[in-house]
Amino acid sequence: MTEPMRLAKHVSAMVPCSRREAELYIAGGWVRVDGEVIEEPQFRLTTQSVTLDADAELAPATPATLVWHKAAELDLGADGRGGAALVTPATRASDDYSGVRLLKRHFAHLGSIVPLEAAASGMVVMSQDRGLAAKFADDGDRFEHEYVVEVGAPGTAAALASIESGKGIVARAPTAIKASWQSEARLRIALKSSAPGQVRILCESAGLEVLAIRRLRIGRISMGKLAVGQWRYLAPSERF
Repeated sequence: MTEPMRLAKHVSAMVPCSRREAELYIAGGWVRVDGEVIEEPQFRLTTQSVTLDADAELAPATPATLVWHKAAELDLGADGRGGAALVTPATRASDDYSGVRLLKRHFAHLGSIVPLEAAASGMVVMSQDRGLAAKFADDGDRFEHEYVVEVGAPGTAAALASIESGKGIVARAPTAIKASWQSEARLRIALKSSAPGQVRILCESAGLEVLAIRRLRIGRISMGKLAVGQWRYLAPSERF
């Protein structure tokens, strides 16, 4: 019987390379055991076949950030982790243009870092990146959020003026609120505020019945054509 061996030790001898480099290859998803990608350096081998992808790169695995189209009435919870079980390899958009390679490790410890009220649908940012989370927590109101709101009756110019004035917000009102009618019952609102519920408050304070809210964009990042429940990676070149 062949004595089991840690995958990292086997790869370091096979390449050859240092044990640390072997662990980077494995964590990066470049190593296959009997054709299957294995990301755990401690994986135990016996007689399996091990290969290293020809285009393998020696680089530390970076935290993943995903753009996800959340369904309405889905509560992500106080810690932002609710719904993370729905973000899986199977729900990745087929036209994801990010160029990021899919890894199992990208689905661990994902949490929403830009709040969205439970009743609303649309763009949610799920991330493992603590630095990005801290950036939004400390300075999130620098980024403009764009929404489409469906309302129950034809809109008026007076309703737009009320929304743009920040009426109904007891605490500090969002800055630079822009509102426009896209149709008789569809309203576009853009504002610099990440506080959940404010769009609803602005609309109801203007006398509008809110039927649905959908977030389309945060800063320079758009949800694009993602279907409900689908996600894509944030490309390395993209910035909020």
